[in-house]
Amino acid sequence: QVQLVESGGGLVQAGGSLRLSCAASGRIVSINAMGWYRQAPGKQRELVAGISSGGSTNYVDSVKGRFTISRDNAKNTVYLQMNSLKPEDTAVYYCNADVISGSWWSHNVFWGQGTQVTVSS
Repeated sequence: QVQLVESGGGLVQAGGSLRLSCAASGRIVSINAMGWYRQAPGKQRELVAGISSGGSTNYVDSVKGRFTISRDNAKNTVYLQMNSLKPEDTAVYYCNADVISGSWWSHNVFWGQGTQVTVSS
């Protein structure tokens, strides 16, 4: 089995910064795309940023120019640097990873447990 463990959430004032990390562990053969999603109260979960195994990135329009996604393939870790945070960025942030794992090279998408990001005005 594969586990994704997130860290780095917290409370920050508007205009501040946070860096989220998500480390994957387990019987990993390889990781394809990785991404960060968020879900605010009463809203659907949305993709915030994604990154391919080769490093290509994409972002939701609302975070372009403020957030940066990156990954360290040697550490099976994905990061989300969040700058110029706004109150509307408040949500639970989840990472996910498209993983080949196990003896049978199973292909699955795994999710982290979520980390709360709260931006005060």
